[in-house]
Amino acid sequence: MSNVEEYARKLAELHASGQLLVLPTVWDTFSANLAVEAGFAGLTVGSHPVADAMGSADGEAMDLSDYLAVVKRIVDSVDVPVSVDVESGYGLEPAELMARVLESGAVGANIEDVVHSQGKRVREAQEHADYIATARAHTDAAGVEFVINGRTDAMKLGAAVFADPLAEAETRIKLMEQAGARAVYPVGLSTPEQVSRLVGAVSVPLNVTAHPVKGHGAGKVTELRELGVRRVSFGPLWQMWLAEQSLAPLRSWL
Repeated sequence: MSNVEEYARKLAELHASGQLLVLPTVWDTFSANLAVEAGFAGLTVGSHPVADAMGSADGEAMDLSDYLAVVKRIVDSVDVPVSVDVESGYGLEPAELMARVLESGAVGANIEDVVHSQGKRVREAQEHADYIATARAHTDAAGVEFVINGRTDAMKLGAAVFADPLAEAETRIKLMEQAGARAVYPVGLSTPEQVSRLVGAVSVPLNVTAHPVKGHGAGKVTELRELGVRRVSFGPLWQMWLAEQSLAPLRSWL
């Protein structure tokens, strides 16, 4: 069994365990090794914090090869499974995208429904599910238990785009689960009621973004666990918090 196959199996098992899985969002080998030293069983790589570290911008503004080179360095520096945020796929067909992600050593990926390369067009619900299904078919054919975390921005986009954003998010996460996503990620949830409704809509883990200190609008780790949340990541919030904590002591030297 290759390292990719082994780590993918581990990540898939963590998602199937029924337990809450916290995957800190990292951006370089320093942050990755710090998270592993703290005891986390897996990591996510975030496009936003990586872009900030590289002097680029989020929204698929980075060159994918440069981004995946960062991912590979992170993967090679730790002994836990790593998932990567690939936004909407950088304009690639899903099979090519998955082939390149697997080459980097990552064994999971966030795939979102806002297509940045097409003027931030929002994929139709079934269109996005089909993209995920094709990606999952490719990794299955490669013999890798790859963990796709299907993301929808329906709640983030809000009523300006969808008549009922929460209902739209529910429809989309159900379709993504059916398409083979091993986790779903409706970004923009902010209340216990919203989280509880969408947790109950799927059988796979639901991912929320939390602040490493302040937690989530629905609570901190204990409350999220009680609501049935089974996956937590930090997005750019850990990196932002570290920056905030650094400013005052740095300014004291001026």
